[in-house]
Amino acid sequence: MLFQAKKEAIILLLGDVIIFVFSLWAMLFINYEGLPTMEEFSLHFEPFSILFIVWIIVFFIAGLYEKHTTILKNKLPSIILNTQIINVVIAITFFYLIPYFGITPKTNLFVYLVISLFLVLVWRLNGYKLFGSKRKQNALLIGSGKEMEDLKTEVNNNNKYALSFVSSVDLEDLSNVDFQGEIVKRIYADDINIIVADLKNDKVRGILPHLYNLIFSHIRFFDMHKVYEDIFDRVPLSLVQYNWFIENISTAPRLTYDFVKRTIDIILGLIFGLISLVLYPFIALVIKLDDGGSIFFLQERVGENNKHIKIIKFRSMSDGKVTKVGHFLRVTRLDEVPQLWNVLYGDLSLIGPRPEIPELVGGYEEQIPYYNIRHLIKPGLSGWAQLYHDNHPHHASDVAETKVKLSYDLFYIKNRSVILDLKIALKTLKKLISRAGK
Repeated sequence: MLFQAKKEAIILLLGDVIIFVFSLWAMLFINYEGLPTMEEFSLHFEPFSILFIVWIIVFFIAGLYEKHTTILKNKLPSIILNTQIINVVIAITFFYLIPYFGITPKTNLFVYLVISLFLVLVWRLNGYKLFGSKRKQNALLIGSGKEMEDLKTEVNNNNKYALSFVSSVDLEDLSNVDFQGEIVKRIYADDINIIVADLKNDKVRGILPHLYNLIFSHIRFFDMHKVYEDIFDRVPLSLVQYNWFIENISTAPRLTYDFVKRTIDIILGLIFGLISLVLYPFIALVIKLDDGGSIFFLQERVGENNKHIKIIKFRSMSDGKVTKVGHFLRVTRLDEVPQLWNVLYGDLSLIGPRPEIPELVGGYEEQIPYYNIRHLIKPGLSGWAQLYHDNHPHHASDVAETKVKLSYDLFYIKNRSVILDLKIALKTLKKLISRAGK
C-alpha cells in the first residue's frame, strides 16, 4: 500500500508492546536493585501480560493506531495522557480487586506506571520520525476537479506522506498542453518517479501512449481513485462511474462474513437487549412525566434491497418538536436502544449504513447518482459515515451533505469486514462515552 498505513500501525503496536515489557523489566530492576532473574520476570509477566492486552485495546479505541496518528503531533500529548489515565485506573482496579494478581510491594505498581507513562510519551511523540524522516518522493498528479485539489492539498501539507506532488496536470486543460514536450520533460527535470492519475477518465486516453513509455524509465503509477480512498477513507463520487461499481460492488455473497456478522448481531443484540431492559422503566417514567405521551415510536425506514422496515425508538418528539427529555435521549442515543430488538429480528445490523426515511430516499435517488447502492446491504445502528461525516443531515433533505455521506457508505460497502465492523463498534463506544461525559 502506497502510504503503508498497516505497516505504521504494526510498528506503533510493536513499539508499545516493547515499552510495556521494558517498563516491567525496569521496575523489577529498581525493586531488586539489579538485574531480575528469569523466574522473577516470568512471575510478574503473567499478570502484566493481561494488562498489556487491555491497554492496547484502550489505545485502539482512542485511535492511537490510526494512520493519521503521526500527523496530530499537537494533540498527541493530551490524547496519550487521557488514555494513560484510563490505563492507570484499569491497572489499579486489576491488581487491587483481583487478589490472585496482587502485586507487592504496592509501590512497584506506582513505579511501573510512572516509567511506562514517560516512555510511551517519548515513543509516541518521536515515533513519527520513523515514518516522516524518509526522503519524500516527487510525484505528478493527473486529474481534475475538486478531488484533485483536495488530494494535492492534503498530501503536500502533511509530512505524513512519503511523496510530494511537485507538479500536476488538469485533464480539463489537456488540449492546451504539449504532454510530450512539456510534461515529460518536467518529469525528468524534477526527478519525478511516481505518477498518480485518474486512469478511468476518458480524457486520459490521449496521453496513455506517453504514460506507457514512462514505464521504461521506472516510473510507478497509482490510480487516483485508490489513493484518494486510502487517504480520505471515502469513495470520491465524482470520480466513480458504472465500471467502478461493477468491479467493486458486484461481487459474490460473502457467506462467511455474512454468517459471522449475523451471529454476532444475535449474540450481542440479545445480551445488550436484555441488559438495556433495566433502563426501560426509568426512561418510560421521565417520558411520561415530561408530556404524558406514548413511550415508544415506530418509524418507517428503507432497509436491505429497498424493503420498507419499521424501527422502534423511545419517543423524543411531541407536536413536531423535540422534547426536553427527547433532547437528552438523542444526545446520549438512548432513544435508539429499543432498536436492538430490530437487530434480533433481522431488519437491522449492529453495523451498517443508517436507514433513511422513504420520502427522503425517493428524492435522493432522483438527485444523487448511484444512491440506491447503499440499500444492497442491511442497514445498521452505527456506521462508517456516522463516525467520519460530521455534517450528515438529520431527518431533513440535504442533497450536498447526503452525497458526502454516500461516499462514506460506499467505502464501507466496498471494504466491509469483521475487522472494519469491530473498528466501527469500538469507535462508536468511544463516541458514546465522550458524549456521556459532556
